[in-house]
This record gives sequence, structure tokens and C-alpha cells, in this order.
Amino acid sequence: MTTDFDEFVQGRGRALLRFAYVLSGDAHLAEDLVQEVLARLHRRWDRITAMDNAEAYVRTSIVRQFLSWRRRRAYREAVLADVPEPAPSDAPEHRLLARDQMWQLLRGLPRAQRAVLVLRFYCDLPDEEIAALLGVGKSTVRSQATRALAQMRTILSQTGAGVDG
Repeated sequence: MTTDFDEFVQGRGRALLRFAYVLSGDAHLAEDLVQEVLARLHRRWDRITAMDNAEAYVRTSIVRQFLSWRRRRAYREAVLADVPEPAPSDAPEHRLLARDQMWQLLRGLPRAQRAVLVLRFYCDLPDEEIAALLGVGKSTVRSQATRALAQMRTILSQTGAGVDG
């Protein structure tokens, strides 16, 4: 059991950290999320590997831990200063600025909406899988995504930040 678990963590640990980072927007919180989930799942690793997809189970656990009420109290978001005017679109600074704007927009969303967008656009999961991961219906996933994107568009239009597409 320990060997299988160690191999899984060595092989997929960085991907799980990236997933948790995209979900939380904070490197330290991402490390905490992954560490807590893996520590909890280690005891049951034999049963988890008997499932069809152990990594999907681990990702689901990370999402649920992120959404849990205990995390809400421990979660600290950094308030960032206003973003400077965008550089020309071909410059590397433009990509960095766009990424920073996206992080700010994601941080402003409720946790459930943020989780839906990360699962849809970062993990490229269909609505059915997102619904199963979050324990909600497909219509809830679609409405959460629609509300989140609408809120992001509203904020962009109010701040005057232009995003192509």
C-alpha cells in the first residue's frame, strides 16, 4: 500500500498542487489542501485504488476540502493594488497582466462558482463530471458558471479593463 501511495504522490503530486493552486489562487493554501487530503486518504489508499480512477477521487476530495467551512476561516486573500494599463497585446507583459486580472476576477467569486470555472476551463471537465464532483445537478453547474462569467464581465466593464474574446 505505501509503495503504491508513494508512487502516486511522486507521479501526480505536482499536477495535484497545480490543480489546488488554480482552485485557491494561493500557493500555501494549495500545499495545505493537497497535504491534508493526501494525509486523510493515505489510510484508505487500498480502497481508493480499487476504484476506477483514484486521481479523480483525490481531485474531488481537494475540491470538497477547498469548499469546506473550515477552510473559509483559514483562507486569506491578498488585496492587490489596481492593475496598470495593459501593454501591447504581443508583449509578454500583456500575458502577465491578463493572468493577474484573471486571478483578481476569480478571487472575487464565491467559492462554488470559482470551483465550477476551474473544473470547466482548467480541468476541461464536462458539466456531468463537474456536477458529480460537487454533488449538485448539471443545471446548477450551468447556472453557477453563467453567474460567475456574468459577474466577471460586469467587473471588467466597470473597471474599463478590456479583454479580447
